[in-house]
Amino acid sequence: MPPSPPSEGLTTLGAIAIECAPGTAVGREALPQAEAGEWAAALAADLACIVPASGDLDLVLATVLYDPAELLRPNFPLHAELDALAARAPGLAGGRVLAFGAASDGPPPRLRPDPGLRGGPLRVLPFLLRGPAAQVATVGTELEARLLDAGMAGAGTALATQSAFGLRIEHMRYLTLHDLMAMMAMQYQHAGIGALWPMIESALFGDTDEAWLDAPPEPLVRYVGGRARVALLDADAWALGGFALEGGDADRLEWLFERFGARQRQIAAVLGSHGIEVTFDHCPVGRDARAILRSD
Repeated sequence: MPPSPPSEGLTTLGAIAIECAPGTAVGREALPQAEAGEWAAALAADLACIVPASGDLDLVLATVLYDPAELLRPNFPLHAELDALAARAPGLAGGRVLAFGAASDGPPPRLRPDPGLRGGPLRVLPFLLRGPAAQVATVGTELEARLLDAGMAGAGTALATQSAFGLRIEHMRYLTLHDLMAMMAMQYQHAGIGALWPMIESALFGDTDEAWLDAPPEPLVRYVGGRARVALLDADAWALGGFALEGGDADRLEWLFERFGARQRQIAAVLGSHGIEVTFDHCPVGRDARAILRSD
């Protein structure tokens, strides 16, 4: 069974964001367990400099590099697994640094990075702070207020991270999970897929409301119940359904339809990277595509 979502009120969730220098390669995706603790202690010291009260909570993190989409999946599974591992860790709670790295066969199964999402310029590591609800709430509020302005990692920590993972770092900073979501929403906006973000956000928090991408010439997508349904149109249904807004001669329409198909695949890939199930519903000419996507 997958882990339950992180314990609400007992944890505050965050990420370490590493922007790699252009053209850099990552030497290793995960630190061996023997090296994880010392490296994580430097991060704990950084956070305590920003918000001193964070030192009274357990810092729990995976010393594994991920694509941001892997952290931003329904119920936040990587953070949930860290929470579950911390709950089983021996010792007195409060001020511990619990770092989960790689054994000889790699990271723990539920902390292994998605091999299909390797190589991006932005790598992230999940962390959470765990402890009594009142302390967590106070620290969480301070982190939300301070990390955007004061969350840059210390120079020593950044250099140690470069050496540990075998990469070149342009920037390294601490983010709350809300900061990471805001950053991803902005990046998607710049990439021309910002209209997908409300759908992704609904999935992250288990929102039961439906969300639509319904803005021709964009593909038609409906999200509801944990699943995104994409209207699969043939050329005639596409042309007659109001998606070929630009028009033109036959060659241009063919090119536009091919671009539409590529856009569908891009949208499906982005949603899939966030762990959202995607299905394609055939919507033939003469049928209302929106009605088909509404059907059970």
